[in-house]
Amino acid sequence: MPLFFVLTFAIGWGVLALLFLFADPIQAVFGPIGYLNPVFILAVYSPAIAGLMMVWRCYGGRGVLSYLRRFGLWRMPAIWWVVLVAGVPVGMYLSAALNGTLGEFPFSPWYGVIPALLPALLIGPVEEIGWHGVARPLLQRRFTPLTAALIVGVFWGLWHLPAFALGGTEQSAWSFGPFFLGAIALSVIMTPMGNVSGGSILIPALFHFQCNGPAWPDGQPTANYVFAVGAVVVVLLNRRAMLSRDGAVTEILLPDRSQAPV
Repeated sequence: MPLFFVLTFAIGWGVLALLFLFADPIQAVFGPIGYLNPVFILAVYSPAIAGLMMVWRCYGGRGVLSYLRRFGLWRMPAIWWVVLVAGVPVGMYLSAALNGTLGEFPFSPWYGVIPALLPALLIGPVEEIGWHGVARPLLQRRFTPLTAALIVGVFWGLWHLPAFALGGTEQSAWSFGPFFLGAIALSVIMTPMGNVSGGSILIPALFHFQCNGPAWPDGQPTANYVFAVGAVVVVLLNRRAMLSRDGAVTEILLPDRSQAPV
């Protein structure tokens, strides 16, 4: 299990180190640092790369295909779909209202948000191939879902740390402490959805997309505290599932479960 985190940080922080050291030539070739810069995208994809490397190492190419079939898992109780579809927007708008930024829509005209949706869908959410696709199920073999969620959230938050010192990123304008709390909270909220859906990768990826949604008003840093409260509510309402390993998804492949574990 530690191998996943070692690979993720080595790849992600290694690529970001190149951006620090060679920022000018890299940006001259690939453009400004951000979601359209392929070098930056490579760093963002490091959890997915690490997860797929581990699956390939233990199961081979067929195993990777079986693993990726978990994107086809989408069934879960309707209440969780409400949380997925409406929970993040409500949290963002509430946070913006508390911040006094409720009326600040980031696109003018409004339809400028449409081309921003594709990068938001295809970049950040890909992280969940690693974080909640590989790391959390493996952690749930030893720990309760709550503990696994907290561990993933801590590493997820720390993994973002270089972005706070790298100009051109959203995080460079934020404070790390509230963001770190928010990362842990979001990991906790995603965990029961991942488990109740049978180990879906799609569900956490869609939730991540919602969190990165370009249409929502800026709720930083208040959004992190709002989602922390939401995480506490999720744990209290689902304490049996979160504090017991019964029902926790621990498998990596779908549907063939006959191979040795990662």
